[in-house]
Amino acid sequence: MGRATPVLDDTQVIKKGDKSVGVAHQHCGTTGDVRNCQVMVMLTYAAARGHAFYDRRLSLPESWTRDRERCRAAGVPDEVAFATKPRLGIAMPTGAAADGLPFSWVAADADYGKDPALRSFLHEQKIIPSGRPT
Repeated sequence: MGRATPVLDDTQVIKKGDKSVGVAHQHCGTTGDVRNCQVMVMLTYAAARGHAFYDRRLSLPESWTRDRERCRAAGVPDEVAFATKPRLGIAMPTGAAADGLPFSWVAADADYGKDPALRSFLHEQKIIPSGRPT
């Protein structure tokens, strides 16, 4: 049986209004421009025979995390702080490894691959971020 690979990527949902958790005027990869949307960082586990969702984190913009009253009204716990998408990308493989998910490298798009903190973390953990196992 071949090994599976965790894949980091994000997805966006276009939204109207400002009540949905995390909705803000931000880059929307779905449309390629800036508009009102939510952003979710996803970790899937992919193999030759298919893939499955493993973890997901809603990316809360700083405009949300600075407004604790807004967060409370939307049900966001007080301990949830701002984190960049790559920082969320560090948390998910960390959790997957702690859960015992077997992998030796992580695939991601260029936005994650060019982040120095994420690349450093993967190198320190001896996880190859380039998509090419050694």
